[in-house]
Amino acid sequence: MAEVSQECTHDCGSCGADCGSREGGGIQKEKLSDGSSVKKVIGVVSGKGGVGKSLVTALSAVAASRNGYKTAIMDADITGPSIPKMFGIHEKAAATEMGIIPCASDSGIQVMSLNLLTENETDPVIWRGPVIGGAVSQFWTDVAWGDLDVMFIDMPPGTGDVPLTVFQSLPVDGIIVVTSPQELVSMIVEKAVKMASMMNIPILGIVENMSYLTCPHCGEKISVFGESRIQKVAEENGTRVLAQLPIDPQFAELSDKGRIDRVPGEPMAAVLDVLKDLGL
Repeated sequence: MAEVSQECTHDCGSCGADCGSREGGGIQKEKLSDGSSVKKVIGVVSGKGGVGKSLVTALSAVAASRNGYKTAIMDADITGPSIPKMFGIHEKAAATEMGIIPCASDSGIQVMSLNLLTENETDPVIWRGPVIGGAVSQFWTDVAWGDLDVMFIDMPPGTGDVPLTVFQSLPVDGIIVVTSPQELVSMIVEKAVKMASMMNIPILGIVENMSYLTCPHCGEKISVFGESRIQKVAEENGTRVLAQLPIDPQFAELSDKGRIDRVPGEPMAAVLDVLKDLGL
C-alpha cells in the first residue's frame, strides 16, 4: 500500500495518489455501461494546445481500425471538440434503453463527442470544470460502446479537470504525449509525464507533430521550427518516440472534408506496436 504523501492536503478530490487514507480504500473506477467491454484505453494528451493532439488521436484510431481492431474515440475535449468533423460525422447520437449509441465513421470507428449531443455543432459549451468532468465520466458510463479492442481518448490540453477525471475514474492503460519541435518542448512534455507518473499511468510514447516540411520540388526535409530534440527528450523521460509527423497540407484538407480515415499510408503505424505491447 502506498504511503500518504508528506504534502497530503487530505483533499482526495484533487489527488491522484492511491493511498490508504483515501475514502473507500483506493481510487474508484467508473463502471462501463452494461453490455460493453473495452480491452485497452489509451489517452492522447498534450501539455499545451495547438500541437495536433486530435490529429494524432484520429490517425492512431485509423491505424488500429485498418488493422482489424474494433476501435473507438472518446472526444473528451468538451469545450473544443473536433473529432466528429474530422470523420465527417454530423448526425446526432441516439438515446436508447441501453444508453447513448455512439456514432460511427465510414470506416467503422465509433465516436462519442459533445458535438453529437448539442443542437448545433457551433454551440459553445460554457461550463465550469466539475460539470465538464462529469460529462466525460458519463461518456464512459452512459454510452453503449459494445465490445471494443481499444478506445482512444482525445483529451484537452494541460493538466486540469478532465485529465484528472480520466486518470482517476477510467481504467487508462497508458498515454501518448503529443508535442511540437520547439524549445518549449522539454518543459511541456515533462509536465504531462509528471502528471501521468503521479497518477501511476504508463507513458506509451511521444509523437512530435509538425516535425518538418518536405519541399514539394526537391524532397528536402525542412525543419521549420528548428532542429528536433524529441529523441533526447524521450530519453530524458524514459520513453520512446512513436512518430515524427510532417507539416502536411493533406492532413488539414482531409480533416476539413471529414475524410481523415482516408489518409494514405500509415502515419501512425507505430501505434500498432503499442497495442501489441499492451497485449492486443
